[in-house]
Amino acid sequence: MSDHAAQPRLRGITLPPSGWTLAILLALYVLTGLIGHDPWKNDDAVTIGIVHDMVSSGHWLMPGLAGRPYPDAPLYYWVAAGSGHLLSWLLPLHDGARIASGLFTLLALSFILLAARELHGREQAPAAPLLLAGSIGFLFHAHEAQPMLATLTAHAAAYCGLAQLDRRPLRGATFFGTALGLGFLSNGLAAMLPLLPVAAFVAWRSDNRQRSTLLLLGSLLAAGILGGSWLLALSVSQPGYLAAVWQVEWTQLAGTAQPWLNLPRLLAMLPWYAWPAFPLAAWALWARRRYLTTTPMALPIFAFLVTLLLISVWFGARSAPALLLLPPLVLMAVPGVTSLRRGAANAFDWFGMITFSIFALLAWFGWYAMLFGWPERLARHSIRLAPGFVGEFSPLAAGPALLATLVWGWLIVTTPRSPMRGIMHWMAGLTLFWLLVATLWMPWIDHNKTYRQAAASLARTLPERYACIASVNLADSVLASLDYFQSIRTVPAKSVAGRNCDLRLIHGSSREGAAAEDGWRQVWEGGRPPDRRDNEQLHLYKRESRRAAASGK
Repeated sequence: MSDHAAQPRLRGITLPPSGWTLAILLALYVLTGLIGHDPWKNDDAVTIGIVHDMVSSGHWLMPGLAGRPYPDAPLYYWVAAGSGHLLSWLLPLHDGARIASGLFTLLALSFILLAARELHGREQAPAAPLLLAGSIGFLFHAHEAQPMLATLTAHAAAYCGLAQLDRRPLRGATFFGTALGLGFLSNGLAAMLPLLPVAAFVAWRSDNRQRSTLLLLGSLLAAGILGGSWLLALSVSQPGYLAAVWQVEWTQLAGTAQPWLNLPRLLAMLPWYAWPAFPLAAWALWARRRYLTTTPMALPIFAFLVTLLLISVWFGARSAPALLLLPPLVLMAVPGVTSLRRGAANAFDWFGMITFSIFALLAWFGWYAMLFGWPERLARHSIRLAPGFVGEFSPLAAGPALLATLVWGWLIVTTPRSPMRGIMHWMAGLTLFWLLVATLWMPWIDHNKTYRQAAASLARTLPERYACIASVNLADSVLASLDYFQSIRTVPAKSVAGRNCDLRLIHGSSREGAAAEDGWRQVWEGGRPPDRRDNEQLHLYKRESRRAAASGK
């Protein structure tokens, strides 16, 4: 009788989640928010701009941006351009291109699951994709057009290969070599070099050191063939572009300015960026301190330290490259999930449930105020932050959001007690919050982040005939957005062509650039709705007379 009473009234999912349950959870996490919004400033806009340039120009070997060469590894852009083209009958290019991010994210989650299965066993392995998907820093990059996701997938696949090098040596080396080659095609040398010391470490610890070393050397040859095929094609058809690619690579490997400051900045970022993997990894190091020299712990520990050091030197404390720290952290954290003491596990579980329940209520409350004007103060605040936005009720948005909220409540009530209950609730709660943002708040966010309106306004201002537009201080994301939305392309103001342009577009204060010279008149200014200050807006100037320009020189 008491055993029956202890069972939940409604049957929940079994823990650890596996099979279709785990696949559906991860697919819902990955697909939510990938489509339904414009390219946003920074990496999302730049990547989609490169994909747009690749599709429109047909230059598949050479990534470009708004008609300018953009030396970069091409793999992500190839996949994004392919998905955008294949889905063009259903989705606009920017939404179709982001499907590539969903594909790489699903692959990364799959490979980290397989790596955890090799290192920690089948029962503990589902914790790995839950921890990776639940990492706060991973959430935003997983739902934007982000080439580093392809590199993250390559790292996860490489760890999967290295973890099985003793048990399945040929398969493990094949995984590693393929991952290394495709990773180079995703983001170049600097992002993949941290894996080489890790491979040497694994070979040194191998049961059959000679065999493992030979197989890994063979995998390096396979990686060289994969990556070298693109370089060879460039050397034949575009040697100038190849030289620019190598220049970017060597500049990257030369290191960032003040690299000694990047390491503490990265370490300070990790507690929130890699939450909850970071504290669970720290606990695993303490709880399994007697087993730190075994492969399941030694491999991710060594990989994390090497990657942390080299990322800080070559990339700095930037959010996207920090994604490469997550796979070893997650693999370290997996045993920390099952070894967490009951009191701490319950506290973490309650923290996740309460946190995301409150966030869900706030998302609904803010959405209601934005649409229906109550409470008035909150409604006025939302309008002030997004000037010109008019919200409309959409059953297609509110319906899935309501269903997801009800499912969240069902999970809280029915999920059985398990060491994985806490991370399961955390990942599900994070997915709920992101789904509410993507359904209820996406039009408001999109209104603030897109350059669509600014590009349209600028296009209406441009004269029917003009020689060219010179650009000053325009970020790559702005160049990409103007080209994508209105096919507006510029040339650098300091170039030979730029000096003869009759229009000049400046991003920044109107007191700079053309405004400080004779013979120029401002004819337009604009930007995104939240860009209200003068130094945040775009300013278009027109040359009044060639004679005045010549005298200014």
